Amino acid sequence: MPPLSAPALLDATLRAVARRYRLPASAAAISDPQSHSPATTLALAIEQARAAVARGDTPTAALKDRFVDALAHLIREALRADAGDPVFQAMVMRHRAAHVREYASLSAGAGQDRREVQAAVNAIAHPGRQQRLVPGPWREALARLHACAAASSWSALHDAVRSLPDMPEIANGAPGLARLLDSPALKRLQRLEALASDDLVRQYQLLWERHGPRSGSAGASAQGIAARQRGAAVEAQAAQALEALAQRLNASGRAPASYRVVTSMRVPASIPATHERAKTEWDAVLLRQVLPVEEPQAWEICLLAEAKASVDAATTDLPKLLRGLRLLAHADRDTVYAFETQQGVVRLHGASLGALRADAAGLAGTVLYCCDAPAEAGPRLLGAASRMQLLSAQASLDFAGALAHAQAANSAALAPVWHQLLESPRWHSVLNQYPTLWQVRELMVHPDDLMAAINETGNEIDSGTGA
Repeated sequence: MPPLSAPALLDATLRAVARRYRLPASAAAISDPQSHSPATTLALAIEQARAAVARGDTPTAALKDRFVDALAHLIREALRADAGDPVFQAMVMRHRAAHVREYASLSAGAGQDRREVQAAVNAIAHPGRQQRLVPGPWREALARLHACAAASSWSALHDAVRSLPDMPEIANGAPGLARLLDSPALKRLQRLEALASDDLVRQYQLLWERHGPRSGSAGASAQGIAARQRGAAVEAQAAQALEALAQRLNASGRAPASYRVVTSMRVPASIPATHERAKTEWDAVLLRQVLPVEEPQAWEICLLAEAKASVDAATTDLPKLLRGLRLLAHADRDTVYAFETQQGVVRLHGASLGALRADAAGLAGTVLYCCDAPAEAGPRLLGAASRMQLLSAQASLDFAGALAHAQAANSAALAPVWHQLLESPRWHSVLNQYPTLWQVRELMVHPDDLMAAINETGNEIDSGTGA
């Protein structure tokens, strides 16, 4: 049986729900260019360039100059000591100083190196093993080894290992100690420890600490917990709104169908398409089952809701979501698929999945991003990912490095970024960032607005005044 069309209440709700995050379809509608920040000027210049390319025109030299000047202002703004961007400042420092680059590179792999060295130390000097030894110099030496590793004192650990061969008890542990002494991981950790005392490296560390707590720290852990709690709260709000919609649909009795909501719906591996980089878990899903129920019993997808804490998070998520829709659409029409959810296993018709579309019209009737962030008075038009790609371009870092060292810096040196924007496939997402942002914001609703639209539209339909 082919999927039913969307019920009137659902269509009316999606039309009526307030879109507080919405942008004009055309960036040209955004007025008062004199008041624009460098980031907004950049975003508008990028969109004008994209529109010109889409028409088959060559962007004008004046537009290029506006882009380059705005990028130069953005870089200067990010370098300000009082209110700049510590992440970008750290990037510039890393770009300019070889030993800071070395420190950053070693830091990236330090977690794995620490685990490797600590495992090697535990194989020789684990406290449980120490307890089986009689008190004496050998037991004390092993305790020192373990203490050095626990304290991340890598040079001290190296020295402690080197001192052990003089002890007569070394025979049993000699192979492990030799491997530890020659371990590339230990050498890298020693080098990292030595670099950490450098003044420039310390400045680099401070910049990252201004951005947020260090990875693996208690602060980072607390921040992660808070983010997960907020995400769970938004997911719960989205699911609650869909539950209200399902109840309205079930109570209306206007369609020969039953409705329910599931959360955390996981896509089965049996769908014949690549799952790589695609969304394979959906936060909240409104399902419909045609009545009378036929065998095999199965449901259809009516609406997919994804919970996001911010516009930036949704913008980053959109490509993954589109791949997820295309994955579902590859379902075999004659197959019923079992999906794991928080409410148990649900079986979905392949024909319903195959009907899903990833174009603008298909998204508008099938997908919502639910977000509880306040709507900005002046929406940020340059996305965080696009901004960072612009700032981290080689020409941008060279320009910033010259500024940071009080050297002459001509904004014309940023012209290569303009050419990359227009010509490089790697810059496609930046060039198309306004249409992407517009699409995300079109799909985005506040859970309170969604609930209000469900109630208002449901009441109108119940009273006979609505669609």
